[in-house]
Amino acid sequence: METTRHFVATVYVVNDGATALHRHDKLDMWLPPGGHIDRDETPHGAARREVREELGMDVELVAPQDGVDSPTAESIPKPQHFLLEDINTCGGEVGHQHIDFVFYGQVESRDITPGPGEQPAADWEWLTPGDLRDRADELEADVVEVGQRAIEAVESV
Repeated sequence: METTRHFVATVYVVNDGATALHRHDKLDMWLPPGGHIDRDETPHGAARREVREELGMDVELVAPQDGVDSPTAESIPKPQHFLLEDINTCGGEVGHQHIDFVFYGQVESRDITPGPGEQPAADWEWLTPGDLRDRADELEADVVEVGQRAIEAVESV
């Protein structure tokens, strides 16, 4: 079986010491906002778009930039993590993977107003580092770890 890979962007959105997660319908797991990168998008552009669509918020990415610029190249915000994620397996073989550009971001409020066709605001929860630890049995290990790192990084800015 050939493995199909898609590029995606994810943002651990932080406000007042907590990050927003929701139970993803298709994957049946708790995840932050994110989704596929469109052909005409940069990873950081897709990250901002996904937060706008899913949460109805403008996010300020907490992302380093190299500052390298030339007539033919420019630095863009770096993700905090690159993850290769198995999305489905069949007979022990991976059929689909995501190459995930994971960003941290900060928003002004916790007022979630999803765009049309997105999961309702009631499906989202704001989780503190303690909440992430307490719910480790129902959350993926990487979501707990990266969520805690994102909160710490954003709160220290």
